[in-house]
Amino acid sequence: MNPQEVILVTEQDEAIGVMEKMEAHQKGVLHRAFSVFIFDKKGRMLLQQRAPQKYHGAYLWTNACCSHPMRDEPVERAAQRRLMEEMGFQTPLEKIFAFMYKASVENNLIEHEYDHVFAGEYEGTVQMNPEEVCNYAYYDLEAIKKQLQNDPERFTSWFRIAFPQIEAWWKEQYAAGKYSVETIGEQEKE
Repeated sequence: MNPQEVILVTEQDEAIGVMEKMEAHQKGVLHRAFSVFIFDKKGRMLLQQRAPQKYHGAYLWTNACCSHPMRDEPVERAAQRRLMEEMGFQTPLEKIFAFMYKASVENNLIEHEYDHVFAGEYEGTVQMNPEEVCNYAYYDLEAIKKQLQNDPERFTSWFRIAFPQIEAWWKEQYAAGKYSVETIGEQEKE
């Protein structure tokens, strides 16, 4: 499979073929994708601002990285590969959920994806790829939530759709103490 192709899937994520990436987005055909959400030890989410040359979503803020796996590439391996390509680091990832969505985006394109969502924690250096990313920052989830309410058009469609599930997952993980983060109260003191 050419890296410019996507894997077409059923609503149960069963592969049924491949299609050139731009054609799939022009026709709105359901295809496999993944999104990676990264948090620091304070529980803040790493956001990236998409590069101006992206075929859609230029300058929009979104999760750490997202893309499409290649044929015969396990989705988690693709997520790790793309995290390195876009943000210049690797960290352990955990698949936390999957969802389907269909959304019109700029340039008369349609995102119709079966999206596998991964999360991880990272504290090191970010070396963003300027072909993919023009800015990045860690943000508190409450600040992101307020921005989504006040100015949703600053964010990608998939990020707006996934955020409530990510927020619910985050609250569960932090309440359970699964991740090595400071408590919310300590975070607010900084």
